[in-house]
Amino acid sequence: MSSTQALESLVPPLQSAVCWAEEDQAVLVCTAVSDVTHDVKNFVFEPEGEQLFEFDAGQFLTLMLDIDGTPVNRCYTISSPPTRPNRIAITVKRVVGGTVSNWIHDNLVPGSKVNALAPLGAFTLTRKPAEKLLFLSAGSGITPLMSMLRTLYDLGSDADVVFLHSARTPSDIVFRSELAAIETLMPNLRVVHICEADYPSERWGGMRGRISPTMLSTIVPDFLERTTFNCGPLPYMEAVRRILGELDYDLANYHEESFSFDDPSKPGAVPPPEGVSYEEIAAPTPPAGADDGVTTYAVEFTKTGKTVSVRADQFVLDAALAAGVRLASSCSQGMCGTCKIPKLSGEVEMNHNGGIRPKEVAAGKILACCSKPLSDLSLDA
Repeated sequence: MSSTQALESLVPPLQSAVCWAEEDQAVLVCTAVSDVTHDVKNFVFEPEGEQLFEFDAGQFLTLMLDIDGTPVNRCYTISSPPTRPNRIAITVKRVVGGTVSNWIHDNLVPGSKVNALAPLGAFTLTRKPAEKLLFLSAGSGITPLMSMLRTLYDLGSDADVVFLHSARTPSDIVFRSELAAIETLMPNLRVVHICEADYPSERWGGMRGRISPTMLSTIVPDFLERTTFNCGPLPYMEAVRRILGELDYDLANYHEESFSFDDPSKPGAVPPPEGVSYEEIAAPTPPAGADDGVTTYAVEFTKTGKTVSVRADQFVLDAALAAGVRLASSCSQGMCGTCKIPKLSGEVEMNHNGGIRPKEVAAGKILACCSKPLSDLSLDA
């Protein structure tokens, strides 16, 4: 069976079971915690109920946490494969100053329970199958690609895969031993690591430095023939896009997902996600009240009893926060689904990145972070 056929045939193994994808949220029970590197841990969860974890390799879930009495949502890519539906895992790097990553490392232990929203995200191999693949990752950006690779391995795929991962030092290579083991069992897989520097206890003997056009062409001479999946910090992502552009790569075969790890620097700011995925960064919108002839609409929040003026070129969430209406939100990129609101009346223009399902849109729900008004609105929030 080809990799394309295998991926297209991937379905829940027990059709009669209740799949988590049909639920808005679930309670997860932590069953195992293990060290992956000196600052990265793997957390394995099982459902509190009888659900199966149904998702696409590369998708993420949103953890709904309570940290010191404050509700905080964060998105983390699922590192386990959908071919093992009874458990789900996330792999989290401890970030200096990161509120959520440090809390998870210090507090989540076997037996801990957390609430989570069902998996979402458009960065998936299942929806873009190919026979020749190039996986590019840096740091914790390896997690969605690891889910993809584990899926291919479980399915016995014959896909031709080159996995090129960049790390600061040998000690920072995430899933190093597992990648080596899978490489010995998948004849069409080649794994290459690039390290910027040595580690005190290990001198690196492989490729050194940062990814470059020459390095990519040397390691993967047939890269023009491959479908590329890329994930990592923003500077790495920008470098890869620039390199591929210089080498005349067809970007129609390029798919990316990036990570933002920093906590907000200003009190009251909407926190960016630690490990959240997004495929586009929304352009900033002008401040509310700018007198330049742009149409303004009245947006009513029925539960709070407040009505806010929102420009036609402004996202509902931005205007609400500026006016003091506190709405649940996390990624602000149309990814995590945290800011989902039932729309009672009116029309919006919504450009999301996988954070809302078609059936929810049909039911009248919107994501406030990526919706602009086309008329006056009434929202159930």
